[in-house]
Amino acid sequence: QVHLVESGGGSVQAGGSLRLVCTASGDTSNIFWLAWFRQAPGKAREGVAAFYTLGKKTYYAHSVRGRFTISQDDAKNTLYLEMNNLEPDDTGAYSCAAEPALAPGDALRETYYTYWGQGTQVTVSS
Repeated sequence: QVHLVESGGGSVQAGGSLRLVCTASGDTSNIFWLAWFRQAPGKAREGVAAFYTLGKKTYYAHSVRGRFTISQDDAKNTLYLEMNNLEPDDTGAYSCAAEPALAPGDALRETYYTYWGQGTQVTVSS
């Protein structure tokens, strides 16, 4: 089992920045895919960014590319999401997810992830 806990959410004005943190515990030795998803009120959950730990490869949704950066501190079993130039459309509940293996083309698809955190709220006001 893998346990994920997110932190770092909050309320900011448009143009501001936040850094989300996801701490993993449990049996993480076989986890090679980590990702951030978000869900806005009344909308489906969408993949924001993913990280492949073996190759240190990153994947981003088009809507956040150039503004968000996903990274990992392997020693601390921690995943980060640095969010800059935030927009009101970035508002939502952000969750981290983990999965042992998946195809790169599925990196931002929630159905392919087994382990999920409870989420942290991000609110961006205009």
